Amino acid sequence: MRILRSVFPSLALVALVLTLSACGFHLRNALTLPADLGPVDIVSSDPYSRLARSVERALAAAGAEIAEPGVTDVATLNIQSERWAALPASLDAQGRALEYTLRYAVVFSMRDADGRAIVPQQAIELSRDYLAPPTDTIGADSERELLSRELEREMTASIIRRIDAVFRNPQQRPLE
Repeated sequence: MRILRSVFPSLALVALVLTLSACGFHLRNALTLPADLGPVDIVSSDPYSRLARSVERALAAAGAEIAEPGVTDVATLNIQSERWAALPASLDAQGRALEYTLRYAVVFSMRDADGRAIVPQQAIELSRDYLAPPTDTIGADSERELLSRELEREMTASIIRRIDAVFRNPQQRPLE
């Protein structure tokens, strides 16, 4: 009985390792960009866009060369629009909003230096719900700011994943 108690944790660990290896779980590979892509320019409809700067940092971290201002003949990631909306999701007995849905929508596309579409124009929309009791406006503003930062991080990751998917599967590239 004593041997069984000392062996059981080891057997449980081996079973766990075998189960995880059989389930197909693996870490996501880093973003892969082709060597012939060249410098990338990030263009945004909003010159002060935090999303554009965040995408620029993510591309640079993935090994992309970021184009210097004024340089032509570069690949272009164009963020055509960014839209925020906070819509009431539930009301109290007095008709005041208690819960909101924060929505963030972005339309973007990417073209190579020759003007051919790499990533066709597409929209990504993210949303999060948050509580905003009418009696706690300071807390609601803080929560909304935290959620907006989180949505910007998630939007950056979504854009990078879409670009990565196109480069990993060249047959998905649009024909022009």
